Amino acid sequence: MPDSDELIPETAASSTIPSLLGVFGHPDDESLLAGGVLAQHAAAHARTAVVTMTWAPDSPRAPELADALRALGAGPPRMLGYGDARNPQAAPGRPRLVDAPLHEVVAALVQQIRSFRPDIVVTHDALGQLTGHPDHRHTHQAALLAAQDAGLPHLHPEAGEPWQPRALYCATHSASGVGELGPLLEAVGKPVLAVPDSYATTTIDVTLWLEQKWAAILAHRGEVARERALPGILARLPEETRRKIIATEFFTRLTTGPLPSARHRLTA
Repeated sequence: MPDSDELIPETAASSTIPSLLGVFGHPDDESLLAGGVLAQHAAAHARTAVVTMTWAPDSPRAPELADALRALGAGPPRMLGYGDARNPQAAPGRPRLVDAPLHEVVAALVQQIRSFRPDIVVTHDALGQLTGHPDHRHTHQAALLAAQDAGLPHLHPEAGEPWQPRALYCATHSASGVGELGPLLEAVGKPVLAVPDSYATTTIDVTLWLEQKWAAILAHRGEVARERALPGILARLPEETRRKIIATEFFTRLTTGPLPSARHRLTA
């Protein structure tokens, strides 16, 4: 049985299953990258929620996101409404996430963390997932800072009472775990960026939760209709191939605060 701050394996049963707050760049990232883990924790009666950095709450993708989160049991959308780096229609009149001041973005995430008070924050990895999307990379940077800042009372006092998540898990893909997904992305002209296998500290088989995960992916109807978008690519695959690709989720675990009872001394 893992500690209460760990993502649970598919067979775990515990009264202390950790709560999860996902922080992702776009609607559909939550379903593609951590849909199985979110559904798993929700089914085990843990609190789960998702913050989406880009696209406005009145945009066409908002109701799709709501449907996806309903399928995953992750509550209503929490959309910060920044613009997408590659789509000017995402949030007209609002700054793009990549252009917004970092301290502003971090403060907004600190407020979300202190409001929801999660045990674990789940977000993008430093590479920005396989395709290196700039919104994914900015989300990773902001989430990492916010997860640390949220526990310090002198930072962002206007954002609520301090709360320190126990860990931050970065959704990722290991070099050996990319599998058939790599050639599929390359075929539509997208890069494939994977981390060394040693960086994938946590690998979770979400086969038991594929029905919920796939329903959540399909809820992003606009992306399913696009040929180069990952939901559209997955929707055109044979079921067996698709299941093989989405049945495993990879994460890199990072510590967000001081280690319990640890006093380390720097040495030369």
